[in-house]
Amino acid sequence: MSSPDRIPGPMVARFPHPGGQLEQAYRELDIALNGTDEQRKALGSLKMLPRPWDPDSLTRPQLRRELWDWLEAFTIWLNTEYVWDVAGVVPHCWPQHPHLVRELAVLADQRRRATLALGSDALEEWHRYALPAFVDRMRQRVKNHCEDGHQQWPAKGRHSRHLGEPAAAQRAHAYEQDAAAHHRPATESQEQIAPLLRVVDGETVDTETGEVVDG
Repeated sequence: MSSPDRIPGPMVARFPHPGGQLEQAYRELDIALNGTDEQRKALGSLKMLPRPWDPDSLTRPQLRRELWDWLEAFTIWLNTEYVWDVAGVVPHCWPQHPHLVRELAVLADQRRRATLALGSDALEEWHRYALPAFVDRMRQRVKNHCEDGHQQWPAKGRHSRHLGEPAAAQRAHAYEQDAAAHHRPATESQEQIAPLLRVVDGETVDTETGEVVDG
């Protein structure tokens, strides 16, 4: 007998795969890792290759849109397939939380890699470590601020003070003092410090105490 709150159908939903341009980005990354020298050379600068787990590296608008579409589908899939308690639900306002955007991109990438693996080890690692660690960090950072809709950044006031002129000036002064301290010329006493140990008549002597040190 089926559960009343579960629509009849497959017991598990399929993992959502990224769109065509993201898949092409993954193919290029695979070539960068495993291709021939000629194939890697044809890719151009490997530093410039888009990395879907790092949104900063996606500079083409359509590619970024595909990432957002994929993360939208992934988040819905994640909440459906892996969340039971309300505290573990990824909030609907995740696009307004930069920390969640970045972490979801990594989590989705690692789940995709586990799906493509020829063994279950990678998926076990994702279940055991990646997913629980993400949920714990999300609970710690979001807490219950967005239970009734997205809330303004609680740390906004403190961050504004961090960017304010008094705090910025204090930090700049500390940086300058540190740099100046590390560029002072060594004093004469520092340059002419005698060695602590000296060999006398074949024996090693501590120059401060005069004791013979066993070799």
